[in-house]
Amino acid sequence: MTVPRIAPGGITGAGPFAWTLARIGGLVTGTEPPKLFLTMGRQHRLFRGWLRFAGRLMPGGALPRRDTELVILRVAHLRGCAYETAHHRRLGRRAGLTPDELRRVEAGPDAAGWTPRERALLAAADALLAAHDLDDQAWDALRGHLDEPAAIEFLLLVGHYDMLATFLTTLRIEPDRVRR
Repeated sequence: MTVPRIAPGGITGAGPFAWTLARIGGLVTGTEPPKLFLTMGRQHRLFRGWLRFAGRLMPGGALPRRDTELVILRVAHLRGCAYETAHHRRLGRRAGLTPDELRRVEAGPDAAGWTPRERALLAAADALLAAHDLDDQAWDALRGHLDEPAAIEFLLLVGHYDMLATFLTTLRIEPDRVRR
């Protein structure tokens, strides 16, 4: 086990708001209180703003939850972020992803079995993480499945989970333990 560079806070360190939200979040996800909340909660003002923004992407986004979870899991895999992977595997199952799809997301957009829409989403996520841009072909493929507002949301979703992977990895935040 890795020692976190900034330890998750308790009620004092993370503040009552983050601490309470983490407790509720853990009950909902079936885990201990999320270390992400308890660590980010140490920066009280940013935590509240981040939470509002993040909640607009997931679970409150316009993209279907299944698509959102596929994209997040692909970002988590490409970034090697164990925390995001573990957390979103649980959420992905709730959103209807099958065990085969959860495994296949690691193989990427060229794996057999993806729909054209799923393939376009996964390929665009790959391209964004590799080049921080989409060429015209990738953009056209993505827009063939997403309208303008959904395309904007998609770009922010990939960027947001890339940012979170940086936060989680750099601070050595371990995945939350499942409650028994």
